[in-house]
This record gives sequence, structure tokens and C-alpha cells, in this order.
Amino acid sequence: MVNSGDSQHLVVIGGGMVAQRLVEALRARDDAGRYHVTVFAEEPRAPYDRVGLTRWFAEGPEGIALGDASLWADPHVTLHTDRKIESIDREAKTVTDRLGNVHPYDELVLATGSSAAMPPIPGNDLPGVFVYRTIDDVAALRGWVEEKRRSYPAGKPVRGAVIGGGLLGLEAAGALTALDAQATVIEFGTHLMGVQVDLGGGQALKRLINGKGIGVRAETATSQMRPHKRTGHVGRLDFADGGRLDVDVVVVATGVRPRDELARAAGLPIGERGGAVVDLSCRTEDPNIWAVGEVACIEGRCIGLVAPGNTMAEVVVDRLLGGLAEFPGADTATKLKLSGVDVASFGDAHARTEDAVEVVWADPVAGVYKKLVLSDDARTLLGGVFVGDAGPYASLRPMLGAELPGDDPSAFLLPEGGGGAPNLELPDDANVCSCNSVSAGTIRGAVTEHECTDVPGVKACTRAGTTCGACLPLVKKLVDTELERAGIEVSTALCEHFDMSRAQLFDAVRVADLHSFSDIVGRFGRETVAADGGGVAKGRGCDICKPVVASILASLGNGHILAGEQSTLQDTNDHMLANLQKDGTYSVVPRMPGGEVTPERLIVVGQVAKDFGLYTKITGGQRIDMFGARVEQLPEIWRRLVDAGFESGHAYGKSLRTVKSCVGSTWCRYGVQDSVGMAVELELRYRGLRSPHKLKMGVSGCARECAEARGKDVGVIATDKGWNIYVGGNGGQTPRHAKLLAEDLTSEELLRTIDRFLMYYVRTADRLQRTAPWIEEVDGGLDGVREVIMEDSLGICADLDAAMARHVENYEDEWKAVLEDPEKLRRFSSFVNAPKDADPSLAYVEERGQRRPATTEERASGVVIAGPKLEVRA
Repeated sequence: MVNSGDSQHLVVIGGGMVAQRLVEALRARDDAGRYHVTVFAEEPRAPYDRVGLTRWFAEGPEGIALGDASLWADPHVTLHTDRKIESIDREAKTVTDRLGNVHPYDELVLATGSSAAMPPIPGNDLPGVFVYRTIDDVAALRGWVEEKRRSYPAGKPVRGAVIGGGLLGLEAAGALTALDAQATVIEFGTHLMGVQVDLGGGQALKRLINGKGIGVRAETATSQMRPHKRTGHVGRLDFADGGRLDVDVVVVATGVRPRDELARAAGLPIGERGGAVVDLSCRTEDPNIWAVGEVACIEGRCIGLVAPGNTMAEVVVDRLLGGLAEFPGADTATKLKLSGVDVASFGDAHARTEDAVEVVWADPVAGVYKKLVLSDDARTLLGGVFVGDAGPYASLRPMLGAELPGDDPSAFLLPEGGGGAPNLELPDDANVCSCNSVSAGTIRGAVTEHECTDVPGVKACTRAGTTCGACLPLVKKLVDTELERAGIEVSTALCEHFDMSRAQLFDAVRVADLHSFSDIVGRFGRETVAADGGGVAKGRGCDICKPVVASILASLGNGHILAGEQSTLQDTNDHMLANLQKDGTYSVVPRMPGGEVTPERLIVVGQVAKDFGLYTKITGGQRIDMFGARVEQLPEIWRRLVDAGFESGHAYGKSLRTVKSCVGSTWCRYGVQDSVGMAVELELRYRGLRSPHKLKMGVSGCARECAEARGKDVGVIATDKGWNIYVGGNGGQTPRHAKLLAEDLTSEELLRTIDRFLMYYVRTADRLQRTAPWIEEVDGGLDGVREVIMEDSLGICADLDAAMARHVENYEDEWKAVLEDPEKLRRFSSFVNAPKDADPSLAYVEERGQRRPATTEERASGVVIAGPKLEVRA
């Protein structure tokens, strides 16, 4: 419908991130309802986060969904999916879709984006050659790799190659490794990410990528893709230098080309390298047709980044509503989102500005390279490159084009806790969130004018940090600073029941020697007016403080977590000593210290899983997870495992999970120390240690780092002289690379250092704070931690040593303790009359030889298997 009253019809061709941003911005500003918007998406789905495409493998479509789905339910917005537009009639002001339907418009926006470029390499059309651009692309890639794996003998790897070593190519390589395929990146240029980083940064990046198990061949041109003689699928890459590489799958990531075919056919001017030519208002030659994002050729080029596309969308919206906004230029800052690899760049990263000065800080051993590009007087920031440690990126990028404070710009590149870097007071016009064009002044205004008092509120008010999230640390710093200036206390209260932070409460409980939640809330809880209006009350706790108190009591050696009142404090997983799954069943993970297990015990695990109908999977922490156990089955499963010598793996707790290891000097010809023996010793020493968040460790037997120790909270790497220890690494949503704490320690020194590090963390970290952000926030940073635990600067090392000794001495297996205590076991007795036959509420489907929970669609179709019967063997 073109007009509803006085409204005009805006047609948007394209269903990507920039199209969504344009619709959001228009609906946020068009209070008068001047436009009805119709969006035509070629893909059969709503817009999604193409930048985070790799997350699809782990999180599915929901994990990369964009914005609020209610946008598409707005009466002023219509979204057509799977509806490609075939042509534009500029004279009639209509578009025709693939079904032949004709749609009139008053204003038209081209947001068709770009397509993956396929270089003219012979064989690029062979089965097994993919691009990496859409959900359909990655789904097809996963299906191919999984089919190859099923067809191969056990142990034979799927060999993958990625042609193109840019941002997208490294994402694709990460996706291959996530699919358990080998990956080699083939790059024509001198180094990886040549557009974003310089040669020094590229060399550091190569070492990091190699550390992820991904091969790199730089300065290599692929001349041909050859088929496998038997299958006809892609089987080999031939290189111009005479080399070759056997492959089973190839991903081509050599860039993108603007989807400008509609603009060409409509007779609109096209740029020299493609794209619909637009002026600074993003308008084409036709006054009623606009172009935004990668299809727009603005200032002579197309820009393949989300942030400039979002800026263009905002410019068009402003113009449609009568404004005079112009495109301010492209923010080409980028960050690599490959798990475990920290890379960022902004501005003139290659120092092409005349008389530019480069300040470089490099640590090849740690895999860190940082560079600032400055004006000839070494004061004005022109650009930066960060590889291995992108910590300074969030604060420095908004200072692009401004003078840096202080006399020594190299201070901004020193390692965390190194000191010397002056505080940056960002000007109001500094762009903090490039994805959504949010300035420091806008964030400050959210606090001072819109009464936002926390980061979630500021995100909702300004959209800062809602796309890639890279700016959130800086957003939090700005919010806290502005609150303090306004005289508003930045609360560290645990919750409404405790004014203390977790660290303060830990010390208070320890010093007061309290052993129950009732005593703790009675002594330290916040007083409130009683419900009857008389006197005061202390409250009964909440879902925040109860698990925290439970963790504190467990860390202080207060007995079994299900003993007495403590049992009421635990969250769902701790309450059942198992992990709750989506269908209401639980998973069971026995401990396998260091990933080591005897054949006899391995057979027991297999037999238990078979008898109870459990789905089994090897975890990333080198142990076996068994899924699908009903609550009433847990004690019997534990009994079988405990009788075989297993114990709880604490996969359910905020505690030590695993200590991953390689085989080290025991078997490997490169190993220089017994990494398995050390991993087993560490896991048995720290098992059951409750902490503010989960803890993971790794021990590698040499510098090749096969155990990925530098991605752990505590990582140990063997040297010829002993052990190096790294701390503060983690995977997950915000991956961090661990940092070197100490070198060449003896085994005794290593244990003592880890003892103190863990106990210091347990005592002082905030609720649900991983070791990486704790190290950043604790007094003195990493150097401060080193001084406390290695130089005893606070005089507490003896106390930390004693606390760890008590933990080791008092450890008990939580599963075994339940089995031996009728009172604890009784909590499962309410299920004693549960049916031994299949539970009718559980439904499964067979997949790859195992059962998994049926989806809603599979349940509706009736093609499901009932839940497994309980078969207990004597």
C-alpha cells in the first residue's frame, strides 16, 4: 500500500544488517508515521548478524539474530522474505519481485550488499568448494564436512583449505577447526590481514593462528583446484610455485563484490570497481533512489564494513525526514572475532601519512605486537595495530585525530598493569561505538539527561555496544565516571540484601567465622522495614546472593554443599550435582584428571552410558559427558562410576573443571616435561575448589602448546628449565589470551604460585568474574598480582598457603558423600516411585547412532523414540 493517509511508501531492497538498521532508525524517528516501509529480503529469513556468522555453528540462528523481533510486527513495516527483486522501473517508480508482483514506491533504498568474490581459478566449481557469506553457505559447509567425516575411517582427518587470509578467511578457518577439520590458510600477499595490519603485526598474527592449529602459507598463489580421481570432488590445490596441498574441502574468501546488478539494469551510474554511485547524502543520480552499505559507491569506493553502512542508513533516514545529514567518512576500524586470537586496527594502520611516526611494542614470545601511528611531532594519533593484546583498542580508537595526553605515547602500549599511561578524557565528539555511531557525549548524556545508571540502561538508550560489543569496556568506564561526577555512588553492592561486594562479604564471613546463610544475613544483611511496618527485617536472600554465599561457604571449607541449610542455597546444577539440560534431564561428567583414563574405566563409562541409554560426547576438556539421565537415575549412575574409581568432575559447579594436557615427554618426541603427570597433579590438588566463576587449566609439554594452555585461567607450558605459568586466559563469549606471570619455575614453585594465585582470586574477585577481568581490575593489574603472590607485598602469602592446604586436606568427592549419607540421598527419594519404563514426557530421535532430544517439529510428526528404560545391572 503506497499511501495510508498522508504516508509515503519506502521500499528497501535487501534484508541485511544495514537494511535492518535503516528500518530501526526510521521507526525510532518517524513519530508522525510519514513512511510505510516494505523490505524485500532475498534470503528466506529476517536480517541476521553476518559479522558473527561463525557463531551459527555453536548457537544456531537464534545466536545471530538481530535486534528486537517486534520490529517486523510494527504496523508501519512489512518484511517479505525469500522475495528477490528482479527489476526496477524508474519511470513508473515500481519494483518487480521474483513472483512477478509489481510494487510501487515513493522512495527506494538499495541495500543489496555484496556477494562473495570467486577468483577465476580452474576447478572453482568442483563439489567441495564453498564461499563464506550467508547462513546457507555455512550450513552447506558443515554438511559437507560432517558427511566427509562419516565416510572416512576413524582417525582420518578432513583436510580443509581457505583461499584468502583476510578477516573473512580467518573466520572461515576458525569455522573449519570448530568442525574438527584441519585448516590451512592460503594468502597471496606477504602476510595475513594485509589490509588491516602491517607486516610486523601479520607475522605476530601468523604465530597466533599457528597456535590454534591452523596452517598458513603466505605469498602463495593458487593456480588450479584438481578433482579427486575417484569421487570427482575437490582433492588438491596446485600452487604457482609448484607446491601442492591435498584437500577435502576448500573455502574461498578472497573478498566481495557489490550486488549492483539492479542499479546497472536501471541505468544508474556505476563506480569504476562496481557499486551504485551516490553523493554524500547517499542519493543516486535518481532523486528518489538511495543506496547504502556495500552496494553504495561513495567517494569513489565501496566499503565492506558494517559501521560505515550503518552511518549511511542514518544519513538516509535523516534526509527522508527533511534533514541535511551527510556521510562523514568511513570508520574502517576492525576487530578479528576468531576465538582465542585478539586483533584490532584503526586509522592509518600502515603509516602512509607523510612523515608519520610509528611507535611499536613487540613481545614475540608472548605473541603480542602493538603499534601506534602518530603525527610527525608524536602527539596526534593517526592509527593503531594490536595483535595478541587488543586491550588498548577500545580507549585509543575514539582518540583518532586527537592529541594524546602525556609526553610518552609508548606508555599506552605497555602490558596491562605496566603503569605510566595517562587517563584518557575523551572529548564529547569522540566516536565510542563505531557500529552505531554513538559518541562519548551521547553516552554521558544518557547518564546525565536520561537518568541511566548502568550499562544495560545506556545500551537501551543509545544502542552503544549492541552490535559487536567491542566498545562495552569503554562504555562502562564512561558510565561509571559520569555517575561519580554526578555524585551518584557507583554501587558495588552484591544485591538488595547485602551492601557489600562479594570480596567484602568473603572477608567478613571469613573473619567472623560464620557457617550458615541465616547467620550471615543476620550479621551483614541490609536492614529493611518489616512487612508489618514494625521494626526491621533482614530478608531471606535472592537468586543472586544465595549462590554467592553458598560458594563462599564452600571455599572456606564449610562441608558438603548439600549439608543442612547450604543445600537450599545452591542453584539448579549444584542442587543436583549434575547439569540440567533442555529436556529436563541431566548430564553426568566423571573426572578424568589430565584427560588420562585406563581402558578398564573407559569400558565402565561406555557400559553405564549403554545401560542407561545416555548420549555420550568427548568434551573440549578431555573427558566424557553423558547426557539424558533422569533425576532418579543419578544416584545409581554415580554408584556405578564411584565403584569403578571415578568421582565427580564438578562440571556443574563454579569450580575447577578440567586440567587439559598433551602427552608431553611421556610419548611426544617434542615434549620437554611430563605434562600429563603435572596436569594430573594439578587437577587432583584443586578439584572441588569453589570460586567466583568456573576455572580451567592447561598444561603443555613444550612451546608447541598442544593443550592450548594460554586460553585457560591458569596455563602451564614446559621449558627446558622448568615451567612457565600464564594466567587470565579464557574462551567463551569474550576470549582472552593468558599473560605470562612467571618463568622457569620448578614443580614446587609452580604449585605454590598457583595455590596463591587461585586463593587470591577466590578471595577478591566479584561475583561471576572470570580471572581475566579480575586481573584487569585488581589493584596493580598483573604486576600487582605478581607482587602479592610472589613477593608477598601484602604479607598474606602464608595465609593463602594455609587456606589451600586446608582445601587439599578436607576434599571429599561430592557424589560419594551423597551415596554414603542417607539424609543427602533422600533428596532424590521423592523420585523413588518414578516409572521404570520410558518417561512419556521425554522423546528422542536417532542421530549418528545415538539418541538426542526431539525438536517440537519432530514430536509433532510422531517420528520419535520414547525415553530410555532404566536398566540396572548387578
